[in-house]
Amino acid sequence: MNDFHTEALDRLYETIAGIDSAEGCRRFFEDICTIKELQDMSQRLEVAVLLEQGKNYQEISAQTRVSTATISRVNKCLHYGTGGYRDAIKRMTDGEE
Repeated sequence: MNDFHTEALDRLYETIAGIDSAEGCRRFFEDICTIKELQDMSQRLEVAVLLEQGKNYQEISAQTRVSTATISRVNKCLHYGTGGYRDAIKRMTDGEE
């Protein structure tokens, strides 16, 4: 995966990390992504949340209309990835308290 990390990608991450509001983040993502890309990313995050809640693939697929292949990919990232989904879910749940 090291070949994937480039200066341009690092610049993107730094740019996103520097956005100081949800509104600013929304505007940036709406400019840089297609509607389909935004929908796909938001669905993946929703799938991760549901997996963390213990839902099974069939329940998640019925609720989100996401394929079981996508659910499997998200599940793999949850268990063997870099921890990004879990960090995001923790931030979401910490914000709800």
